[in-house]
Amino acid sequence: MPFVPADRLSSPQNPRIKQLLKLQQKSAERRALGLTLVEGLRELTIAVEAGVPVATIYSCPELAGETGIAGLQSLFSGKIDAPEWFEVTRPVFEKVAYREGSDGLLAVLKTPTRTLADLRLPANPLLLVLEAVEKPGNLGAILRTADAAPVDAVLIGDARTDLYNPNTIRSSIGCVFSVPVIAAPMAEITAFLRAKGIRSYAAALTPTAHSYLDCDFRPPTALVLGTEADGLTPAALAACDDTIIIPMMGRIDSLNVSVAGAVLAFEAVRQRG
Repeated sequence: MPFVPADRLSSPQNPRIKQLLKLQQKSAERRALGLTLVEGLRELTIAVEAGVPVATIYSCPELAGETGIAGLQSLFSGKIDAPEWFEVTRPVFEKVAYREGSDGLLAVLKTPTRTLADLRLPANPLLLVLEAVEKPGNLGAILRTADAAPVDAVLIGDARTDLYNPNTIRSSIGCVFSVPVIAAPMAEITAFLRAKGIRSYAAALTPTAHSYLDCDFRPPTALVLGTEADGLTPAALAACDDTIIIPMMGRIDSLNVSVAGAVLAFEAVRQRG
């Protein structure tokens, strides 16, 4: 069956437009409704391919152009569970869009719900664990690394940010959907790692830490990182099996957490062949 818009919205006072603004701006609204926003055809495609249900599509023909609209139709045409689709005038779309240079496509998705019990890992997993991550940009960058390396899952302990914040989705380019990402209390994550026989390596500046280049990441491995400001908490550090550092040759003693995660993840993948 053809996939075409149901209506054209032109008023910023339309209840649907008001809800879009609430979903964009308020994490409490996203949590209460179990919904989040995705802007961009590439990000939406990744979410759909990952099986995330799409509730509603909004498009601005002036911004999306024929190519964008054709891509959208290709994604949903013929599907019996295709979402509602509304066209939006350019002034209204620019009011609800949350990034510069938008391609004129915005979707409301049902927020994925994942728990540690849901996680299905291969026999020899490689995981990234982040404690108390609070910047959507850092989380998004780490998820891109996890997709690229690849890493089997990203576990967020004591998260200080909404995993499906629109800015996380944007900075991850949709990888928040392609990579299994789970938020849980840090104590539950470290207990999970022990129960699964996954050796945990804490990235931390301690007197006993040794170079990550001297470690064997070929067996089941979890690379554990803390915040840039405070590092890992004493409890998380004590729960890990080993402590490692990335040697610094200049004047600074640490890297951005997303860069550190990438260095460690790609070294582990290199070792695994």
